[in-house]
Amino acid sequence: MTVSVDGADALSGGFADPPIDAARAFRACLDVMARPGRIAELGGAVPPAPLSVAAGTLALTLLDGTTPVHLAGAHDTAAVRDWITFHIGAPFAGASEAAFAFGTWDALTPVDRFAIGTPEYPDRACTLIVECDALEPRGARLSGPGIKDEAFLSLPEVAAFRANRALFPLGFDAFLTAGTRIAGLPRSTIVEDV
Repeated sequence: MTVSVDGADALSGGFADPPIDAARAFRACLDVMARPGRIAELGGAVPPAPLSVAAGTLALTLLDGTTPVHLAGAHDTAAVRDWITFHIGAPFAGASEAAFAFGTWDALTPVDRFAIGTPEYPDRACTLIVECDALEPRGARLSGPGIKDEAFLSLPEVAAFRANRALFPLGFDAFLTAGTRIAGLPRSTIVEDV
C-alpha cells in the first residue's frame, strides 16, 4: 500500500541519482555555510508541500536514520512525515531534542527551545531550516568569518540572530530556504540592522 502525498505517493520525490545529487547538494550546503549571506540554488528533491525544494534537498542530504528532526507548525503534516520516513528514516522529536528543525520563522520561534550545544560539545546544537517567502541579498548586514567585508541577507528577524551570536561558541546554525534558493547563517556571523 502506498501513502498518498498530495496526489503523489510518499515513495517519489527523492534524488534521481542519489550519490551524485547528494554530493552536489552537500557541496552547496558547505559553500553557503562557509560564506554567510551567499545565496545558491539547491535542487534534486521533490518533497510534499509545504517543504520547499531546497528544504527537501537539505533533508535528503543532511538527515539520516539517527538524526532527530522536528517539524514545526504547518510543516508537521502526515505527507511530510511519510516522505521523511520513507526516504530518510529520521526519527521525529520535540524541539528540545531535535538536531534539525524545519518550519517558517513564526513556527520555529521562540528559538530558545532548541538546543544550543554545551561548552564541552558545542556541535550538539540544533540546525534550523527556516522556510522563507523569498531570499534576497539585501536587508540585515552580515560580517564575520567567511565574509570579506560585509554581506546582506533578507532575514525574518534580526534580534534573535544577534542574540544567537552573543552565545557563541554555543547557539544554533541556520539554513534559510525559499523555493530552490538557500543561504547559510552560522552562529559565528555578526548580524546588524541596516
